[in-house]
Amino acid sequence: MTIKPLAFRMRPRSIGEIIGQEHLVGEGKIIYRMVKAKQLSSMILYGPPGIGKTSIASAIAGSTQFAFRTLNAVTNNKKDMEIVAQEAKMSGKVILLLDEVHRLDKAKQDFLLPYLENGMITLIGATTINPYHAINPAIRSRCQIFELKSLEAEDMAIALERALQDEEHGLGGYKTRVADEALSHLASAANGDLRSALNALELAVISTEPDDEGVIEVDLATAEECIQKKSFSHDKDGDAHYDVLSAFQKSIRGSDVNAALHYLGRLIEAGDIVSIARRLIVIAYEDIGLANPQAGPRALAAVEAAERLGFPEGRIPLADSVVELCLSPKSNSGILAIDAALDDIHSGNSGDVPDHLKDAHYKGAKELGRGIDYLYPHNYENGWVKQQYLPNKLKSKKYYQPKKTGKFEQALASVYEKIESSESFPRRK
Repeated sequence: MTIKPLAFRMRPRSIGEIIGQEHLVGEGKIIYRMVKAKQLSSMILYGPPGIGKTSIASAIAGSTQFAFRTLNAVTNNKKDMEIVAQEAKMSGKVILLLDEVHRLDKAKQDFLLPYLENGMITLIGATTINPYHAINPAIRSRCQIFELKSLEAEDMAIALERALQDEEHGLGGYKTRVADEALSHLASAANGDLRSALNALELAVISTEPDDEGVIEVDLATAEECIQKKSFSHDKDGDAHYDVLSAFQKSIRGSDVNAALHYLGRLIEAGDIVSIARRLIVIAYEDIGLANPQAGPRALAAVEAAERLGFPEGRIPLADSVVELCLSPKSNSGILAIDAALDDIHSGNSGDVPDHLKDAHYKGAKELGRGIDYLYPHNYENGWVKQQYLPNKLKSKKYYQPKKTGKFEQALASVYEKIESSESFPRRK
């Protein structure tokens, strides 16, 4: 008899067993409410591999007691779908998990649509591709679309511990002693892919010889070997991990391209594409900002390319982006400006919107003084006109203080200074 992989055996059997995805399956959240009310609608689940798309589908089926079938949009043909449809006619409802739903061809789609319409088949489509880009609108319009988030290391560790203790489906039948650093490494090195982490844990356990007392000892070196990733040096609380991220951003901010590439390499070696992506985009807007506005969109494009490619090829667009960000002029004027505005708001320093700026698009607004004396900028030369926009108590506030470290912000500063220094109204067109 073929023994199914640990990741398959540990799939949740009810919605309460799902690891992570609290924004969807937590108490009171949308999928939780659907299951509790036994009112399921067709849905598309999308997100990275190994984070629980199939698990959520099987848990939904287990929680509702409806018949549950799994097909693949590529490998299964229309005949397979006809069998599911016949079962739906006999039982009244079938939950169909359709993997790679973005690859559904027109013939299969046309066959499924009537069954989705009448509710006999509840489709749960699973895909790693953004459904708004890749799935036919006819299917998409009949489904709710839910994005699954990458699992955090803490979630992964819970699932691994659960697998070690579960005697019926997991590894509880083995006498194991897994080192904390080994478990932590499996939880972090899998980069949110729980399937990969569970299967690596199983390999580590079954491929390790027990000691004289029959105990299977899994250390860090074994964990590294089984998941094929070296340990990223960090302590139990992960301080060193955040130290590297901090050094990464500060090296880019300080224009040290060699140091930035070094820390990027350490993050790549840890497989932490999620932290790299978030930090690069933040840096592009926080540290480079208006000195090189195109750095932001280009950093986002590099991140998307890296995520699409995966490692090792994903290192290439990430490295290109790091070099550009390091050698770009720097300006933090945008973040300083919004933080100064937020400081006023948080301290209660705001005030009423001036009457001439208030919404006047309803009956009786003019009688209340709304919108009166508003000067429409497009009626004036250069498209601007001197009038009060801030509330009275803040009318002299200056939040934005331009820096002139790049040509773009130099041009903005020139316009800003011209507007701020003007004492009179420009001529009407």
